Amino acid sequence: MPVPIRSSHRSAMSGSALWPGRRELNEDGFERAFFTNHLAPFLMNHLLEERLCRVVQVSAGLYIRGKIDPDRTPTGEDFHTMRTYCDTKLANLLMVPLFAERWKGAGKTIDAVHPGVLRTGLGEHGRVTGLVVNVAKRFWKSADEAAPAIVDLVTSKGTGRYFNKAKEEPLRGPARDTALAHRLWDDAAKALDVA
Repeated sequence: MPVPIRSSHRSAMSGSALWPGRRELNEDGFERAFFTNHLAPFLMNHLLEERLCRVVQVSAGLYIRGKIDPDRTPTGEDFHTMRTYCDTKLANLLMVPLFAERWKGAGKTIDAVHPGVLRTGLGEHGRVTGLVVNVAKRFWKSADEAAPAIVDLVTSKGTGRYFNKAKEEPLRGPARDTALAHRLWDDAAKALDVA
């Protein structure tokens, strides 16, 4: 895992997702999608912890194809256009049960939702995969059309759950690896200097 990020970078984080077309490292040596899709939401949950009451992490059904190597994925040494997106969304999803446990009894809840395959800016790059995705997007729902399911989830009671659109589903495959989840949590906490 790279060295802890500099505090000056904390204000530049965003809640958006990134589907990279090529391996690119940020100033701290993290692969950009890993930083954006996993570390930024992790840090945001920590920094806003005292003010939060309900968190809904936007996930992706492609998490099931993720294969994280904690020693290589953060720096993109195992980079692949499609799989890096899957890996980073898996990393983000693995944190949901751990945050749910951390916040148990504190009046805070967290769930994850895969809103479906949507027409967004994700995957728009010049590579073959990006071109295919851009053609397919013409037939996908817009983010506005998916919003009602997310709004319903925000108002529902529960924590630590995963929803595929509006339907609750158990986590599958790699998202059930609690040892990996704890390793990623510890690595992220150390790199981001949070407790």
